[in-house]
Amino acid sequence: MTISTENLSNVWFKVTDLEVASGEGSWITTTGGVRYLDFSGGIAVISTGHSHPEVVDAITKQAHRAIHAQANVYTHDLLQPLASRLAEITPDGIDTFFFSNSGAEITEAAVKLAKQATGRPNVVVFKGSFHGRTHLSMAMTTSKTIYRAGHTPLPSGIFVAPFPDINAEDLDAEIERALQGFDDLLAMMSAPDETAAVIIEPVLGEGGYIAAPQAFLAGVDARCKEHGILFVADEVQSGFGRTGKMFAIDHYDVQPDIICMAKGIASGFPFSALGTRRELDDRWSKGSHGGTYGGNPMGCAAALATIDILSGDGFLDNVNARGKQLVDGLNELQQSHSSIVDVRGLGLMSAAQFDNAQRASQVVAHCRDQSNLILMTAGKGKSVRFMPPLTVTSDEIDLALKALEEALVDGQG
Repeated sequence: MTISTENLSNVWFKVTDLEVASGEGSWITTTGGVRYLDFSGGIAVISTGHSHPEVVDAITKQAHRAIHAQANVYTHDLLQPLASRLAEITPDGIDTFFFSNSGAEITEAAVKLAKQATGRPNVVVFKGSFHGRTHLSMAMTTSKTIYRAGHTPLPSGIFVAPFPDINAEDLDAEIERALQGFDDLLAMMSAPDETAAVIIEPVLGEGGYIAAPQAFLAGVDARCKEHGILFVADEVQSGFGRTGKMFAIDHYDVQPDIICMAKGIASGFPFSALGTRRELDDRWSKGSHGGTYGGNPMGCAAALATIDILSGDGFLDNVNARGKQLVDGLNELQQSHSSIVDVRGLGLMSAAQFDNAQRASQVVAHCRDQSNLILMTAGKGKSVRFMPPLTVTSDEIDLALKALEEALVDGQG
C-alpha cells in the first residue's frame, strides 16, 4: 500500500519517507509491515509511548461524551480537574492556567500576558532558542535561519541576549560574559522599564539539547526580580518528565512567573497550557485572548491520563535510569570515536554532538536505513538528539546504542 500525497503541501521538511500504519510504545509499523524504533518521539511529544492504552481509553470515553465544548460557551467538567492537577505538578506559585493547542500558540499567549501584566512592550530571548513558527515566535527564534528566512519583516520588540557556550574552557568566565551581555542589552537596547519578560528554554531544544548552567539561569532570574521583568520558562519540549523531573526548571533554584507547556502534556493529542500566578492572570483583560479549541475536552482527557501515568510510582525513576544508560553508552562510544565531540543530557533529553553536520546527518541516515532506528538532529545539524518515549525500555536503549555504534564503525565516525 502506498499513501497518496498528491494534494498535500510540500512545505514539510521530511525526516523520513516512511508511511506509518500504526504505533505502539517505542515502535511504529509502516504500511509495508516493517517496524522502526522511534527515538524521535514525535519530536519529544509521545511522552507515554505511541497509543498508550490508558490514554486511548480516556480519549475514547470522552469522545462518546463530547468531542468539542468551546470554552467561551461552556464550562465542561474536565477543565478544573486538569487545572488542579497542573497546579499540583508545576513549580511553586503557579496556580492558574490557560489552555491552547500548540507550543507556538502558548508562547504567544505568554507574551500577551506579560505585556498586559507589566504594561511594557519588549521581550528578551536567548541565542540558540526555538519558540515556534508564527510570526511573533519566529522573531523570538534564533536557532536556525530556515525558521525565519523569507518571512521577514518579523514583529519588533524582540531582543536577543547571549546564551553561554557550555564547552568553553573557563565556564565561569563564559557565564559572566553572557550575563554581562544581558546587562548590556538592558543598558543599551531595551531598558528594564520597557522589558516585559525574559523567555528562556531551561534546556535549548532545537538549539542542540543544551542545559543552561545553574549560575547563568540564577543570574538571569536575579536580574528579572531586580527590574520587575517576568521570567517565562519555555518548557514546551523539556516539560512533562522529559528531563527526569516533571519540568526542567525543577533542576534549578528558580521560580518562574509563567511556564509554557505543550508537546508531552497529552501524549500526542494537540494541547498546550500556560501556567502563571493568579495575581498576574488577574491583569489579563477579559476577552483579550482566547481560542476556538483551547481546553477542548478530548485534549483535557488525554492530558489528565498522561499526567496520571507520568506521576505514577517509579515512572520518573525509570526515565532517569534509562537516561543514564543512554548517556553512559554515548560516553563509551565517544571514547573510541573522535567524531563525537560532546555528550550531554538530562533524563531522556540527550544528545551526541559530532564534529560536523554532514557526519551527524550520515549517522542518522545509517541508523534509519540499516538499523530501523529513527533519530533527528539539532544544534546547527551537528547534534544527534535522542528523545524516545519516556516509557522506553532498557533493551530498546541498548538497540539504539548498537545501531549508533554500527553507523560509526561502518565509516561514519
